[in-house]
Amino acid sequence: MSYPSPQIQIVCALLLAAFSLGAGPSSVPAEVRTLYEQRDYQKVIDSLSRLDHDTQAAPDVRRLKVRTLLKLGKPQEALTEYEQLEAGLRHDDILLLREVSLGFILVLVKDMREQMRGAAYTALKEIDSEEAIPYFEDGLSDGSGAVRVLAVEGLGRSDKGRKSKKLPTALEDQAGIVKARAVKALGKSGDRSMLPLIEQAAKDDLATVRIAAFGALIRLGREKAWEDLRKAADAPNPEDRAEALRTMADLKDQRAVPVMEALLTYSQPSVRAAAARGLGHLQRNEVREHIEKLLDDPVAPVRESAAAALADLGGKESIAALKHKLEDGVFTVRAAVAAALLQLGQPFDAMGPTIMALAQHNDPASRSAAAFALGKASKGNRQAAATVLSGLAADPLPGPRIVALRSLGHIGDQGIVPELKVALHDQNEAARATAAGALLHILPVKGAAVAKRQPVDSPR
Repeated sequence: MSYPSPQIQIVCALLLAAFSLGAGPSSVPAEVRTLYEQRDYQKVIDSLSRLDHDTQAAPDVRRLKVRTLLKLGKPQEALTEYEQLEAGLRHDDILLLREVSLGFILVLVKDMREQMRGAAYTALKEIDSEEAIPYFEDGLSDGSGAVRVLAVEGLGRSDKGRKSKKLPTALEDQAGIVKARAVKALGKSGDRSMLPLIEQAAKDDLATVRIAAFGALIRLGREKAWEDLRKAADAPNPEDRAEALRTMADLKDQRAVPVMEALLTYSQPSVRAAAARGLGHLQRNEVREHIEKLLDDPVAPVRESAAAALADLGGKESIAALKHKLEDGVFTVRAAVAAALLQLGQPFDAMGPTIMALAQHNDPASRSAAAFALGKASKGNRQAAATVLSGLAADPLPGPRIVALRSLGHIGDQGIVPELKVALHDQNEAARATAAGALLHILPVKGAAVAKRQPVDSPR
C-alpha cells in the first residue's frame, strides 16, 4: 500500500545506538548500515530479510528494522518488530518506543482526510516537548483551517514554539481564528519586535483578531490597550463580549473582576459562562456564591461553566452544591460536575455512580463525556478513574475510545504503558494516533536522542 508522501519523519540523532562506539560488536552487516545511511530503506528491508534467523533476532538488527519500517511509513509493521525486540529484552526500549509512537502520528500528518490530520496534530499537542515544533511549523500550511489552528496552538504551548520564525506567517492566514491564535501566541512570546505586527492585527476587520491583539499588546507592555479590551467587553455582539472576558482571564488581570462580576447575570448565556469561568480562573473566592447560583441556570452550558469555575476556585466550600447537581437532568452537566469534584480531589465514591451511569449509557456522547470528566482526576482518585477509563478505552465505538485514551495519558503514569501499547493495535487510525500521543506524554525523554526531521522516501 502506498502512503501519501510524508515530508516529515524521525531519524535518531544517535543512529543505531546498538552499534555505536562502546556498544560492542554489531550484528548488522556493514553494507546494510551503508544502505541505511544512504536512505535506501527498501533495500535495507530486503537485505535484512535474507539474513539467517539468529542474526535477524539480534537486538541491534531488530532496532534497525524498526527504524527502517518507520522511514517507510509503516508504523504497524514497526510495532510488530518492536514487540519481538521487547520480548527478547524482557523490557521496553524507551527511546525506540517513543520513535514507534511518533511514527503512528506522523503517518497521518499528510493524510488525505482532514479528520485524520486533525487527530495527528491533536496527538502531537500531547507530547509537551520541543521535538514537536517542526511538525507544528509544517502544519501552518495545511489546507484545513481547523488543522492550522491546532498547529498554531501547538506552537503556542512552549517558549521556543512561540518564538518560531514561521509563526508570524499565520498572521496572514485567511481564517480569523488562526490569526487570533497566532496573535495570542506571539503576545506570550515576550518578543517586543513583534509589536508592529500585533499593532496591525489590532486594526483587523475581525473582532476576534482585534481582541486577541489587545491582549497581546498588554502582555508586551502596551497598557493603553487595556481600554480597548475593556470596551470590547461592552460590545453589542455577545460573542465579542465573551471573547474579551476570556482574554482578560488569560491575562490573569484582576482589573477584570468587576467587569466579569457584573456580567454574571447578563442575558446572553455565552457571556454568563465566560464571566463565571473567568472569575474562577482569577481565583476570586469572594464571588463563589454568585457562581454557585449559576449551577441552577436554565442553560446547560452555563451550568457546566459554573461547575468548572468552582473547581478552579478550589477549596471545599462548594462541594455540597456540586454534589447536589450530580442528578442534573442533562448528562453533559452531570459530567462537568463529576469532573469538578474529581479535580477538587473528592473520593471517587462521591461521584462514582454518576460516572458509571454515564460510562454505561447507550449514547456514545455520554460515554465520551464520562471519559473526558475522568481526565480531571487528581492524585487521590486517579487509580479508580484509570480503571474506568481502561474499560472505556475498549468501547465498541472509536469516539469514546479516543477520549478515554487521551484522558489516560493525562492522568496516568508509566503503569498504563502496557494498555497504551495494546491500543496502538486499534483498528481506528485516529485511536492509534491518540494512544501514541498518550505514550509520548507519559514516557520519559531524559536520555533520549533528539529527533530530527528529514524527508523520507515513500513506499512504492
